[in-house]
Amino acid sequence: MEGISDQEKSSIDTELQTKLLLHNDHDNKGGLRTMPFIIVNEAFERVASYGLMPNMIFYLMEVYHMEAVTGTSILSIWSALSNGLSIFGAFIADSYLGRFRVIALGSLSTLLGMIFLWLTSIFPQLRPSSCDELDTFCSPATPTQLALLFSSFGLLSIGCGCIRPCSMAFGADQLNNHPTLNNQRLIDSYFNWYYASGAFSTVVAFTVVVYIQTEYGWQVGFAVPVLFMVCSAVMFLLGSSLYVKIKVGESPFSGFIQVLVVAFKNRKVNLSHDDCYNHGHGIDRVELTENLRFLNKACVIKDSNTDPWNLSTVEKVESLKSLIRIAPIWSSSILLFATSSQNYPTLQAKAMNRHITSWFEIPAASFVLFMVLTLIIWLAFYDRILVPILAKHTHQPRGLHPKTRMGIGLLISVIAMMVSAIVETIRRHVARSGNDMSAMWLVPQYALLGLADAFNAIGQMEFYYSELPRSMSSVAMAMFMVSNAFAGLLGSVLVNVVDLVTSEGGSEVYIVHVSLEKKGKIVSIEG
Repeated sequence: MEGISDQEKSSIDTELQTKLLLHNDHDNKGGLRTMPFIIVNEAFERVASYGLMPNMIFYLMEVYHMEAVTGTSILSIWSALSNGLSIFGAFIADSYLGRFRVIALGSLSTLLGMIFLWLTSIFPQLRPSSCDELDTFCSPATPTQLALLFSSFGLLSIGCGCIRPCSMAFGADQLNNHPTLNNQRLIDSYFNWYYASGAFSTVVAFTVVVYIQTEYGWQVGFAVPVLFMVCSAVMFLLGSSLYVKIKVGESPFSGFIQVLVVAFKNRKVNLSHDDCYNHGHGIDRVELTENLRFLNKACVIKDSNTDPWNLSTVEKVESLKSLIRIAPIWSSSILLFATSSQNYPTLQAKAMNRHITSWFEIPAASFVLFMVLTLIIWLAFYDRILVPILAKHTHQPRGLHPKTRMGIGLLISVIAMMVSAIVETIRRHVARSGNDMSAMWLVPQYALLGLADAFNAIGQMEFYYSELPRSMSSVAMAMFMVSNAFAGLLGSVLVNVVDLVTSEGGSEVYIVHVSLEKKGKIVSIEG
């Protein structure tokens, strides 16, 4: 491509976009014209889902009268469940229903979950009674009320587990259906802008939706996500006739189990250079590698028995190997996501001075906006300015290798936590002296976390998609989500460990002591 002039490149790009955008009855489905339906579906779903998250800790504490530690643990587990179910969504999509149906069902589940949550804010019978002004003890939620609340969380988690691992891969299916010279460049750019659109929708969630909840109450505040989710589902279904809907096949997860079972059965087989190996039919031939050789025993042809539980294929063996090879890289992101998915900074901001002017105060739940804005600005700067410059020196089409970007993200996250620790130390000292510290001191740590996420998250997705076979594209996104699930569980464990350790011997609990006014408003968070 080095001999192609800029004018010829422009001509190729124009021709490519024309082919993808214009179709007649004889053309295949898919292409760029399907992108608005897919990206808008994901963006609106994120506005709806993320719009519920920032203030949810306050909803649990004010309306359900939960302690800060309890509420934080519940939200961490909810986040872990939402991300962990992505494996379930990917499995169902790849094996039984296909990505289109799974995304549609996930949208319905999310909508039902939001409606259930909305109902808890409308009908007093579905939530604990408000604290009376003369009461010294607030009534806890009944089992039925908690069951409805947790049912809404469960439906939201199922919806998230269905949509998140499939949406990006479904969009890639539309572009992969048109193999061209610039197809890989389109896919790479699609990943970046898909993530950026998700980040932009997060900005809307953390500003517009959070503001409405803060100013107009929970009934109106929960109605807005319901409206966004309705628009998300309708938009996705409107593009149904345009989508490429790849037929389902055998799930990669079933193939992995078969490889392990057959390799164990053949554990006593001695491998030699004269062995014949079983290759799959109707797919590109893959050569067997020498690393993790014990798995090669799963595809050694010994007799005429071709049952998949007695003889696997080279392709399945190599797919499992690729998954095992990236496991260490995958695990490195868990701590990073644990740092950026905390609920404590929201409570921290609530206890600080959030006034920008005498008449404007930033909602505590909106401070995470600084993380998202940093991410969006950096993605645009990196994609449009740095990539062309870096590509000339690194010979990498995306400027830096995905693993390099992931490493940079991890380093920045460490710096962010150091800054966070310093700010919290100063905040506690100022709070004990009876003064208010400006919440703007939280901005540097949020900005650093946004930068870390921009480096690491995008690098992860590109790394997974480059290392794993195309048939495992849903698995690639699911792995990204599962790392977030483990991060949520780790965050819950850390909160409870700190609470347990600092409360020994009747001493002051470190996490947060939240005092409630008789009207139910949070008035102070003591360090």
